[in-house]
Amino acid sequence: MKTQKTISKRVSVSGIGVHTGSKSTMTFVPAPPNSGIQFVRVDLPTKPAIKAGIESVVETARGTILGNGIAKIHTVEHVMAALWSFGITNISIELDAEEPPVLDGSSKEFVEMLANSGIVDQTIPTSYFKVKEAINVCENGAFISVLPYNGFKVSYTLDYDHHLVNTQFASFDSSKDNFEKEISSCRTFCFYHEVASLMDKGLIQGGSLDNAVVIGDEAILSKEGLRYDNEFARHKILDLIGDLYLLGIRIEGHIIAVKSGHSLNVSLARLLRDKCKGMECVTPNNKNAITLNIEQIKKVLPHRYPFLLVDRITEVSNEGAKGIKNVSANEEFFNGHFPGEALMPGVLQIETMAQVAGASFLYLNEIKGKMAILAGVENARFRKPVKPGDQLLIEVTYGKFKKSVGRASALIKVDDKIVSEAELIFALLEVAQ
Repeated sequence: MKTQKTISKRVSVSGIGVHTGSKSTMTFVPAPPNSGIQFVRVDLPTKPAIKAGIESVVETARGTILGNGIAKIHTVEHVMAALWSFGITNISIELDAEEPPVLDGSSKEFVEMLANSGIVDQTIPTSYFKVKEAINVCENGAFISVLPYNGFKVSYTLDYDHHLVNTQFASFDSSKDNFEKEISSCRTFCFYHEVASLMDKGLIQGGSLDNAVVIGDEAILSKEGLRYDNEFARHKILDLIGDLYLLGIRIEGHIIAVKSGHSLNVSLARLLRDKCKGMECVTPNNKNAITLNIEQIKKVLPHRYPFLLVDRITEVSNEGAKGIKNVSANEEFFNGHFPGEALMPGVLQIETMAQVAGASFLYLNEIKGKMAILAGVENARFRKPVKPGDQLLIEVTYGKFKKSVGRASALIKVDDKIVSEAELIFALLEVAQ
């Protein structure tokens, strides 16, 4: 069974960004289950977090760039490939600049850092994408085909009109090959005739023979020579794995790529994401999950109509909970919010999150004689309107709990899109008898 994973302790590295030329320190930080992978710009006043997701991709010129409208993170693919190699699903990556250190131009040192930190199995099942039929994308003479396969395999062919490169082929099968030994040490590269143009575009400002291989007219320029005869094709596999891990889950299938780059890799990831919404992702059944029906919810929450805002809790675990609220056209609040344009108030969406968090926490810990009171809200965001007929899927991840005060992260999805999210603070109060 595939399970969620994080690391055991913080670990940091410093260096220069290959494209921005900025010096940066990057720190891998353990994260709780169900929190996902995110980059955090700790150099900015608000410390904005950018989800390491395909929806965050804003540019793919010579590297994959993530953004959220406030901040950007350049060249994430080498870091993402290292995380993929361990199956890490929950981690926070703190950066004090806009690009991770390039180090030697590969993922090797990132892999070593994560291994030295220690990998923690969080024992919670995680989803994966199982390819059931051929999936194809192509652009400008490049293509990627994904075929059903019992495992994960990448076969890559590159073809350059250059006598020192010509055609190269590399293949990686996760069930037979070792990513750390076969792929992670393969470095980024460029042609010498591209250097001036790339620098004029503001790219490779931190590039050097210490962190890249340069293909000259008559020689390969590298301080140590090539690590493999087909190092360039192997590095393309590294990039492809890193880009596809922005999907947020691992893939079971055989990926056959010819001359693909970041743009096509991201196009494939977006297509796979859309298919995932069509229920082609596999989530192992959690037979031990606790569920609560409406009568069980009413035993732990004092709320009643019209202020009981959760219909069912579909899963309760030590890490968090999931619930459902069906938004009816007959809700009382629609009478005044707003006539002719019914919208569910944001404050009631927060209340819905809080009720799922409070009810599940009280039930799980068998707390009686107390009720959970919303004591604070932080970082609330309302991304899309909620209208009559919507079904709200509420996801809660428990945070720290100390004495009678706890924290939780929560979000609401409609049609698999986040409509609102917030950090909740709740207090446990004695119920008057």
